Amino acid sequence: MTEELQDRVAVVTGASKGIGLAVARTLAGAGARVVAASRGGSAELDALVEKYGARSVRADLSDPRGVAALAEAAGDRVDILVNNVGYAPARPGGFLSITDEQWRTSIDRNLLVAVAVTRAILPLMLDTGRGSIVSIGSVNAVFPDPLVIDYSAGKAALVNFSKALSKEFGGRGIRVNTVSPGPVETDLWLGGEGVAATVSEATGMSPAEVRAQATGAIVSGRFSRPDEVAELVLLLASDRAANVLGSDFTIDGGFVTTT
Repeated sequence: MTEELQDRVAVVTGASKGIGLAVARTLAGAGARVVAASRGGSAELDALVEKYGARSVRADLSDPRGVAALAEAAGDRVDILVNNVGYAPARPGGFLSITDEQWRTSIDRNLLVAVAVTRAILPLMLDTGRGSIVSIGSVNAVFPDPLVIDYSAGKAALVNFSKALSKEFGGRGIRVNTVSPGPVETDLWLGGEGVAATVSEATGMSPAEVRAQATGAIVSGRFSRPDEVAELVLLLASDRAANVLGSDFTIDGGFVTTT
């Protein structure tokens, strides 16, 4: 436990599990006062609230009322915003099987939620003349995959959006960056409705075989852990990265081998 974020206020979305929970825990451990947003909460998030005095806000951030509730809970000052809400359904049926509604849901959760939350929180940062916004992208932003074509498109848009924000507001003290993980040990990949399970159902491979196949494409030979992603977010949120703006940081164990 450190104190490098002592007394700073950090808003983390999608904080009930996986990367979001790890980020909330890591920032709280560094001294930040964390406002953790999620749809339904979790026992792990409740434990974090109990240990660090974080605030849990249950809100559907695809609804403007949920965004407003989060902004109200954050109060009149936010120093750090971590946009972590994401949605990556596997599409084994290919592009022609994806409906307009499914496309809208993917773009909403992977891009527009971050847009709405950032629009609500950014003015608070501008009032103080400083702030760090870190959005969780994906290697799929530069590694298009038909299996997650709508997710890939949404994350590519999120990275581009963040770069544009950094250009507009970097001169006013706001640092905007993205972190792009490859496969991570979370429910998004390994849960009952995650990528491995969905591909397993479509191909007849077992979920373990699907995971092994993905792992075989990673140079380090393993998935990243949520806490490893969280440590990178902590770096970008802290003063150690005071002159880092508009950058995208990959953490994928060497999964993407192109430059």
